[in-house]
Amino acid sequence: MTDYVFPPAEPASVAIAGSAARFPVRRIFCVGRNYAAHAIEMGGDPEREAPFFFTKPSDAVVDSGVTIPYPALTSDVHHEIELVVAIGKAGFEIAEDETFDHVWGYGVGIDLTRRDLQGEAKKAGRPWDWAKGFDNSAPCAPLHEKVGNDHPRAGRIWLAVNGELRQDADLSDLVWNVAEIVAICSRAVELRAGDLIYTGTPAGVGPVARGDVVTGGIEGFGEIELRLE
Repeated sequence: MTDYVFPPAEPASVAIAGSAARFPVRRIFCVGRNYAAHAIEMGGDPEREAPFFFTKPSDAVVDSGVTIPYPALTSDVHHEIELVVAIGKAGFEIAEDETFDHVWGYGVGIDLTRRDLQGEAKKAGRPWDWAKGFDNSAPCAPLHEKVGNDHPRAGRIWLAVNGELRQDADLSDLVWNVAEIVAICSRAVELRAGDLIYTGTPAGVGPVARGDVVTGGIEGFGEIELRLE
């Protein structure tokens, strides 16, 4: 048995729909600008440029239904609704037609972003870590275990703030689909069970304030809700 200088933290985890079991989270990868309309609104190229990834710490995950504090060091927090892919089997340089075998399931997540800090980092040519990888920045609804024989390729994805619809699109609008995202990510790192991939957000991202209630969902994968205080 390994001796530690203090007890290690409990592993981060995500709820599983219809089960008392939980999905242990190892790492969180996120895809940037993976819907053409969102790429345009962020000043990017809507063409199929190679996807880029950033990360969040595993303990940035929080369950749906919670109240989280408004993040520190910012006055401009933005919501980004996303399809989450949960990896259940390790793999490196996975072929696109084999990616489904490595997926455990899917869910609804929100990538919270300190947009003002991201803007400052971009101007200075610095990393985005402080803008993306802060506490409670990866809310995730209960995961749904995969069914069928292929990744989701269509279905409404939406988000509202205080009942006002902000983001409303379809998974078919993804620039890089789930199979491509998993395969490309696995060329850079060995994906392992417990990894989550947030697959990008559609257009309509915007600010949230203290007291706001954020709701969203993806057809076939349930809904998510959180409040900021």
